[in-house]
Amino acid sequence: MNQPLLVTASQKAGPRLTLAIGAIVVLLLLAMPLLSLLPAGHALQVSAYTLTLVGKILCYAIVALALDLVWGYAGLLSLGHGLFFALGGYAMGMYLMRQAAADGLPAFMAFLSWSELPWYWAGTQHFAWAMCLVVLAPGLLALVFGFFAFRSRIKGVYFSIMTQALTFAGMLLFFRNETGFGGNNGFTNFRTILGFDIAAQGTRAMLFLLTVGLLLASLYLCWRLTTSKFGRLLTAVRDAENRLMFCGYDPRGFKLLVWVLSAVLCGLAGALYVPQVGIINPSEMSPTNSIEAAVWVALGGRGTLIGPLLGAGLVNGMKSWFTVAFPEYWLFFLGALFILVTLYLPKGVVGLLKKRSQP
Repeated sequence: MNQPLLVTASQKAGPRLTLAIGAIVVLLLLAMPLLSLLPAGHALQVSAYTLTLVGKILCYAIVALALDLVWGYAGLLSLGHGLFFALGGYAMGMYLMRQAAADGLPAFMAFLSWSELPWYWAGTQHFAWAMCLVVLAPGLLALVFGFFAFRSRIKGVYFSIMTQALTFAGMLLFFRNETGFGGNNGFTNFRTILGFDIAAQGTRAMLFLLTVGLLLASLYLCWRLTTSKFGRLLTAVRDAENRLMFCGYDPRGFKLLVWVLSAVLCGLAGALYVPQVGIINPSEMSPTNSIEAAVWVALGGRGTLIGPLLGAGLVNGMKSWFTVAFPEYWLFFLGALFILVTLYLPKGVVGLLKKRSQP
């Protein structure tokens, strides 16, 4: 007689507990930049290193969320999201380099004896145009690539290989000095953003708060999409694309929309990553980084939204510790983690928690 009541209570307690934990995490994140403003030596003061590290992880969490939108719900495993992330970072980096150079050329162009800025640098001294590039650069590339890929009905492992080839080609292009993006050194030595000292505690605190805001806004947007009719159509694309076509729907438009949206979210994350970390170079486009993003989503649990955030936090937290304690073994650990998740946690950590919570 009491079992149905217990089952109902446990089902109601699950979402409530999740919301409570989420609210506590958000409050802690919002408190961190305020605590960073405390005087040095204060017991509650958050160091600049900790604030930067957590801010970087939050940017990665947005990338994981964007990848989950296309892989977890639409069934499109992308191994090239690092390219979209880096393009957003380079767009912001162009503005920061122009701010550091004032009326002159960026330092790397002066070193290479360039006499003028390339045409595609025009207007990058304006923050508004730089933000447009943050959205347009990854968005237009995703639109063009997705249009031809989905029109040709490329999917599965072939789609994954093509996205990996795309980011590898982008990395090789940006490594070249003549492309005007700093070569293998990329962009660094930033000084100001919107007139504020980029190294000041107040500026870092504001950038951190903007990152938290973007993460929450992205999570809300993805939640609204995935719980709507559009989200049900995405899961139909993932699970039974041919049946969806027989019902009169064209899956290409749905896939293209979610693909472009995912790329734009990555670009915005990259734009917030660069001023906090202080550097952007072609290594961010490395296929390894995109594969690592897939590990975040797989570990947390794809198709859950919360899972990828958890996976990005866990993996990058462990990475920060491993690269200090055992730097030569980090890649081996990452590979072993991906194998173990594939074999024993096909639904990720969130799937395991759901299974244990069931009566």
